[in-house]
Amino acid sequence: MSRPVVEFWYEFASTYSWLSVMRIEPLAEAAGVELVWKPFLLGPVFMALGWNDSPFNIYPPKGRYMWRDLERLAAKHHLPFRKPSGFPRNSVLAARVALVGVGEGWVAPFSRAVMNANFAEDRDIGQREVIADILAAQGLDAEAVIGRALADANKLALRCQTERAAELGLFGAPSFRVGGELFWGNDRLEDALDWARGVRPL
Repeated sequence: MSRPVVEFWYEFASTYSWLSVMRIEPLAEAAGVELVWKPFLLGPVFMALGWNDSPFNIYPPKGRYMWRDLERLAAKHHLPFRKPSGFPRNSVLAARVALVGVGEGWVAPFSRAVMNANFAEDRDIGQREVIADILAAQGLDAEAVIGRALADANKLALRCQTERAAELGLFGAPSFRVGGELFWGNDRLEDALDWARGVRPL
């Protein structure tokens, strides 16, 4: 019998996506839920909403709260955290590579490594050499993978995936879809997994 499915929509520049990427796999396995990894780009989604930057930058009080919240949550989940010196970082190459990883079966460890580089090591994941180092550390042929990521068909696939996110009504990341049900935010991860396995609030 097939397992219930959760679509996991995430963005490499997104702070709360970082938390979910680092937590989701063991939680999904324990729940008996299959994950479908959906890397996408928040920039075009925000532009469609009239924002030309992260709302955490547009609204400084919200940004200050978010960084402190991340410190607390990182401590709670025993995750190393270092505030990035640049935010949000360019995540286009990382997302393109991740889309290749979805097809080739290594998206989860790659995604965790990229998030760790961005939010624990303060490395610029927008730089090709940083992504290449991460791929090499995963035992992959970095230049060959990046070549596949930069192929026109893969670029188009990421663009279409991002457009699909907007069509589905996604407005932030991380987002989790269970059938037609949408859950938004790292704090809704467990709720999405429960919903997928048929657990409903009383």
